[in-house]
Amino acid sequence: MSTPTAVWPIRLCADFDTAQVIENACLIWREGILIYAGCVDASPIELEHCLVIAGGNRLATPALIDCHTHAVFAGHRFHAARGGATGPGHRADEFEARLSGASYADIAKRGGGIANSVRMTQAASESELYLQSKPRLRALIADGVATVEIKSGYGLTLDDEAKQLRVAKQLAEDLGLSVRKTYLALHTLPAFCSDANSRHDWIETVCRQWLPELHQRGLIDAVDAFCEHIAFTRSEVQRLFEAATALQIPVKLHAEQLSDQAGAALVASFHGLSADHLEYLSTASIQAMKSADTVAVLLPAAFYCLRETKLPPIAALRDAGVKMAVATDCNPGTSPVTSLRMCLHQACTLFGLTVREALLGATLQAARALRLDDRGRLAAGLRADFTLWDLQHPAEIVYWLGPVPNHVYAAGRLIS
Repeated sequence: MSTPTAVWPIRLCADFDTAQVIENACLIWREGILIYAGCVDASPIELEHCLVIAGGNRLATPALIDCHTHAVFAGHRFHAARGGATGPGHRADEFEARLSGASYADIAKRGGGIANSVRMTQAASESELYLQSKPRLRALIADGVATVEIKSGYGLTLDDEAKQLRVAKQLAEDLGLSVRKTYLALHTLPAFCSDANSRHDWIETVCRQWLPELHQRGLIDAVDAFCEHIAFTRSEVQRLFEAATALQIPVKLHAEQLSDQAGAALVASFHGLSADHLEYLSTASIQAMKSADTVAVLLPAAFYCLRETKLPPIAALRDAGVKMAVATDCNPGTSPVTSLRMCLHQACTLFGLTVREALLGATLQAARALRLDDRGRLAAGLRADFTLWDLQHPAEIVYWLGPVPNHVYAAGRLIS
């Protein structure tokens, strides 16, 4: 049996539910799984029997989890001098258009929005897509994140959707973080779907051919869709969910972002993992989510970037006892954000979450939104996913805007 590893001394906040900080604490793990998390004096294993990493009395907390991103896409990258083609365009001009009064729907009607990223992602080689996406994942890790969900949806062909999902898988292996791969099967329609028949046939292809094929290749952890008046109808999403359920693949949904399509109630009827966005969420859908234990994923950066005024019904979600997660929605159009901590700050200042709710939203509740019961808090038997912060109090994780020095461990391995 391998020698256990310990980090000591630390100040430990093992669970954001209480936010209790234990002084003179340690974490001990073996082969990526925690053996102990608590005060060093009560440790069942003497530190002299461990490989000890100096903790520097830093604040140790569960590593953050970003449970909703579109981080693999082409057309943008941070460092133009570092290899890989930029692609045929970018979407910064859409930001300027919105500042001039154009709406999300206006931009989509002009061929922009998601369709723009589809063109760029299809044009990129797999290596180009990898090189352009890697800095975004590195930035999330540097912000304290050890688990990320990544969606496809910018491919719209079997080969290009598979390309996105393979890149997500490769990034996980190379960077050392956990990645959950979501097939965003119904994101937008290809340009050739110009009538009801071609639309129907394409959705049938997605559900009956591409979904089983990608599942067989081991590229799918969950299935997602965009249920909205400018995207896909409730009945179309239901067809996708029925196909996914037949394959025993969990589902989630972009729901009620721009209007109330009762999408959240639909995904709850399939006992879905989460309903995400939710600005136009109804009381009936809240009750459906509560009954199904479907997590509400809040995306305040998208709300901010789109200059939305309709707030998600936070008080009603809270009163109903619906679990609330917070994520970046990192994407090239409506949430070009690679800081989950900034989104936690926005969730508090814009949506009215408490600091405790925000921190739980990026740890335990985010884990639940991905159906991962082995992380989100620090206790024996769970993964050794933790972040060491140069901070005094857990609230400072949300309080500070901008980088905070930290070290991120995923399954006991330093990744940043």
